[in-house]
Amino acid sequence: MPQNSVMTQSLEDYLEMVSFLADDGEVRVTDIAARLHVSKPSVFTALKVLEDQGLIEHKRYRTVLLTQQGARRAAEIRARHRFLTEFLRDVVGVNADIAEKDACKMEHLLSEETLLKMKIFAKGKIRSER
Repeated sequence: MPQNSVMTQSLEDYLEMVSFLADDGEVRVTDIAARLHVSKPSVFTALKVLEDQGLIEHKRYRTVLLTQQGARRAAEIRARHRFLTEFLRDVVGVNADIAEKDACKMEHLLSEETLLKMKIFAKGKIRSER
């Protein structure tokens, strides 16, 4: 049973990165550290919290695995990120690189209500331009 269900921006970034790396195969602490530009001790600390929350499984010197709950949560985070990137790029007209960076920041801050309204707006905007 998860001890603490608080998901900070940092923990969401770690979980999202585990998910991205899992798409390409095994997930190692070294790879997470390199991709997020953080130290291995920082990765170990974050992984311990994610493990305590029941989102990953990790044994020292082994690969990191998403639990079923972790995979669901990571998919939600990635979907938010993907939508925001596409919204900024395709609806607002922001440069693709900037849209990606801004989406990464926004995904952690926007409420579900705001995201829903943006999705409704985007649907109408895309439909009306066809």
